[in-house]
Amino acid sequence: MDYFPVFLKLKDQPCLVVGAGEIAARKIELLARAGAKITVIAREISPTVLSLQATHNLTLLQKSFSPADLGEFRLVVSATDNTETNCLVAKTATDQNIPVNVVDNPELCSFIFPAIIDRSPIIAAVSSGGAAPVLARLLRAKIETVIPPAYGRLAGLADKFRDKVKQHIKQPAQRRIFWENVLQGSIAELVFSGKEQEAEQQLEQTLLKQKENPNLGEVYLVGAGPGAPDLLTFRALRLMQQADVVVYDRLVSPEILDLARRDAEKIYVGKQRQYHALPQESINTLLADLAKAGKRVVRLKGGDPFIFGRGGEEIETLMQQGINFQVVPGITAASGCATYSGIPLTHRDHAQSCTFVTGHLKDNSVNLNWTQLAAPNQTIVIYMGLAGLEKICQSLIAHGSPKDLPIALVQQGTTSNQRVITGTLETLPDKVAGQDIKPPTLIIIGTVVTLHDKLSWFQTRQLD
Repeated sequence: MDYFPVFLKLKDQPCLVVGAGEIAARKIELLARAGAKITVIAREISPTVLSLQATHNLTLLQKSFSPADLGEFRLVVSATDNTETNCLVAKTATDQNIPVNVVDNPELCSFIFPAIIDRSPIIAAVSSGGAAPVLARLLRAKIETVIPPAYGRLAGLADKFRDKVKQHIKQPAQRRIFWENVLQGSIAELVFSGKEQEAEQQLEQTLLKQKENPNLGEVYLVGAGPGAPDLLTFRALRLMQQADVVVYDRLVSPEILDLARRDAEKIYVGKQRQYHALPQESINTLLADLAKAGKRVVRLKGGDPFIFGRGGEEIETLMQQGINFQVVPGITAASGCATYSGIPLTHRDHAQSCTFVTGHLKDNSVNLNWTQLAAPNQTIVIYMGLAGLEKICQSLIAHGSPKDLPIALVQQGTTSNQRVITGTLETLPDKVAGQDIKPPTLIIIGTVVTLHDKLSWFQTRQLD
C-alpha cells in the first residue's frame, strides 16, 4: 500500500487550513463534519468561506502564512494556488511531524483525503493514492448505491446493545456469531424498513433466548476458482468473511486470501511436487479437530474442491466424526484457464468430448491410459503436468497421436500473470524448457488449441 488507511479522531482538535477559496471551503466542510476546531489563514477570504464562519465557528486570520503559525495544530491542509506557499506549509508541517495535505499535490502530502461514504457511525473511504481521484469518486458512487443510509441506524442499534450483549454472552467467538446473525437477519431488515422500535424489541427477545452453549463448529469446503478473485461465488465470499480459521493451499492467490476475515487464523497446508507442508491425512484430522474446538473453518482450495482437490477425502473424515460441513463449488482451472485463453474445451468441428486427468500420481509418476487419451476428436486437460510435460508428449505420440497435434500450456490462468505458450506435441517441451514458467499451470491438448489465436480475448503475455 502506498498509503495506510486510518481514521483520525478530530473532534475538538485544532486544525489549520491555509487558503480560503472554493477548494479550501470543501476541505473546511469535511473537517467540520468531524468536529474539528478550524483556523483559516489566507490573504483573501472568499465569500463561501465567510459564509461558513458562523456555521462552523471558524477562526479567520487574513494574512500570509508563516512557519510560526503552526503552533499546536494537529492537522494541516494547504489549499492555495501559490506553489511557494504550499511548499512552505508542507515543509514546516513535515519538520514538526504534523500530518499535512497539499491539495492536488500528492508529493507534498503525508496524508490524502479519500472519497468518503458517510453512514455515520459507519464510514467507508476510497482512495487511489492521488493517482486517479476521479476514479475514486466513481467507485464511491458505486458503493453509495449498495450501502443504504439505514446502515448508520443499524450501527447505532448495535452500539446501544453492545454492553448488554457483552455482559450476557461472555465468549467473544459466540458473541461475534450472535452479532453476525443479528446484523444479517430479520432484525436488520426491521431497521432498514424504518421499524427501529420493533427491531429493539426483537433484539431484546433474541438476547434473552441466547444461552451460553459451546459453539458447534463446522467446515466449509470452498472452491477458490482458478485465481481471479472476482470469479469467487457469493456464497464463497460470505463464508470466508465469517470463518474463524482459513486452511488454504498453494493454489489460492494472495488476492483471494485477502478477502477472508482480517482476524481469521490462516493455516497454510499447501502441497507441491515432492513437498507437502502437511500430509493429506493430517489435513483431514486438522479440519476435524478445529471444528470440534467450536471453530468455523473454511477449507480454501484452488479451483473446485471435487476436481483434483481431494475434497471427497476430507469430507469422508468429517462425516465419520459427525461434523457439520458444506461444499461450495468453484470454477475449476480447466474451465477458467481455457476460457481466458480463448480455447473452447468442446467444439463441434474439433472435439465432442473432454477429459480431465492429473499429471502425476501418488508416486510422482505419469502413468495414464495413453491409448484412451490418444484417441482423436477430443480435448485433454492435464492438471499438474508441468514437470511431466516431456513424458506426456512422448507417450501420446508413442500411442498414436500425431506429432503436430496442437497443445497449450497456460500459466496462472485468469490472473494478470496469465501466459499462454502454444505448440505441438513435438515442439512444446523445447519451447517450455527455455521459459521461466511459474505455477500453477494447466495443459490443454487437442485441435481446439488452434482457435486460441482467433478467440483469445483476455490481454495476456502470449508465446506462440
